Amino acid sequence: MNLDAYRRQWLGNVRGDLLSGIVVALALIPEAIAFSIIAGVDPKIGLYASFSIAVVTAIAGGRPGMISAATAATAVLMVTLVADHGLEYLLATTVLAGLLQIAAGFARLGNLMRFVSRSVMTGFVNALAILIFMSQIPELTGVPWLTYPLVAAGLAIIYLLPYVTTAVPSPLVTIVVLTLAVVAMGWDVRTVGDMGALPDTLPVFLVPDIPLNLETLAIILPYAVAVAVVGLLESLMTANIVDDLTDTKSDRNQECVGQGLANTATGFIGGMAGCAMIGQSIINIKSGGRGRLSCFVAGVFLLFLVVVLGDLVAQIPMAALVAVMIMVSIGTFSWSSVKQLKTHPRSSSIVMLATVAVVVYTHNLAIGVLVGVLLSGLFFAGKISQIFGVTSSLSEDGRVRTYHVHGQLFFASSEEFMDAFDFKEAAERVVIDVSRAHIWDISSVAALDMAVLKFRRDGSEVEIVGMNEASETMVDRLAMHDKPGAMDKLLAH
Repeated sequence: MNLDAYRRQWLGNVRGDLLSGIVVALALIPEAIAFSIIAGVDPKIGLYASFSIAVVTAIAGGRPGMISAATAATAVLMVTLVADHGLEYLLATTVLAGLLQIAAGFARLGNLMRFVSRSVMTGFVNALAILIFMSQIPELTGVPWLTYPLVAAGLAIIYLLPYVTTAVPSPLVTIVVLTLAVVAMGWDVRTVGDMGALPDTLPVFLVPDIPLNLETLAIILPYAVAVAVVGLLESLMTANIVDDLTDTKSDRNQECVGQGLANTATGFIGGMAGCAMIGQSIINIKSGGRGRLSCFVAGVFLLFLVVVLGDLVAQIPMAALVAVMIMVSIGTFSWSSVKQLKTHPRSSSIVMLATVAVVVYTHNLAIGVLVGVLLSGLFFAGKISQIFGVTSSLSEDGRVRTYHVHGQLFFASSEEFMDAFDFKEAAERVVIDVSRAHIWDISSVAALDMAVLKFRRDGSEVEIVGMNEASETMVDRLAMHDKPGAMDKLLAH
């Protein structure tokens, strides 16, 4: 990226980025506190992390307008680590996870996202919308009855204000109006301050106080790998969604590096690991945020709020933030995907529903996406294997049998390939024409080997014709049918 393009990503939408960053900062506070509680650490650990991750990814990330901070997806992975070994090991894990993510970026692993199908993406989005809504249920149960009309009023402001004016983001107006109403009327409702003490000092640089030896590495490495993978997966999926919402492209490998730098820095200021947040990113986009400045403002303003204006922030009613998060869940869910269940191919619908079900059941986005990708691969292999076929023709003198192979020859079609041959015919000469086929893997090469050897065993002369360059390269490297003892070697496998 050249300097002018980078500058535009900072200054191309100053007003919108400033306002949206403020909204996001307010919404980050209760989530950062909640995620700290999930991990079993003090609220300041999540708040410091959200500040650091947001600022660093704004500077070094590959997706302008996307919000990154402490998240539940990474917090749940560290519960056991904190319980067994304490906070210092969490900080060290955060640093190591960041270094692994930086390595993934330089290895260009971000390009692997192209193998995630649209059905998996839709399932990921829908599952996340459900989880966001479910996370608000504790704030709606066992609470004073005033909470419900406040949430309803907040939703009314969020959805009706844009019909009057869009000069100020409606979620920001909701938070300000409901806070003023609660303070002025003295209503006894749950507030941000009830979720835990807010930090009153700036974060400081520190090195995790752990022994630097192989035993420590053995403890933190499994957690670091899990955090790095889940963090990158959620970040890159969120980047794809923001790409669609803004009609722009992100740099996936740069995003991997940016997330890694953010987590590495965060571990050295006493924060927990994090990644991109789809809910907050959608709040940012819907509030007018588009550039790097929005994420930077969100991080800086978050720290300003909790350190300088902590007493005021503590008075924000949770009902206002619940209304904002309900808006996010409604806006995140792909409602068109419900209608499309009838029109989309059954396999695509199954992939989408399976992804949703697994994510909601496990509360683990990585597992759900993995299941979706595996199902997509299986269904794709099944479809490709169905368009494979073999036909044959016999010469007029009955001496030459020609088999015409068409389609993709790979592990799923190799059995059909073998079934198409009549090895009992014992023609004088057999020609296998693969000019309309492509040989993809070792399974298909092995099937070709077996077919050639079976014909030769019965005395037929075999010739393979029409092989394209890529297939010929693979066959030359892996085929065994012209090597001594080939049949025995194949049967041995």
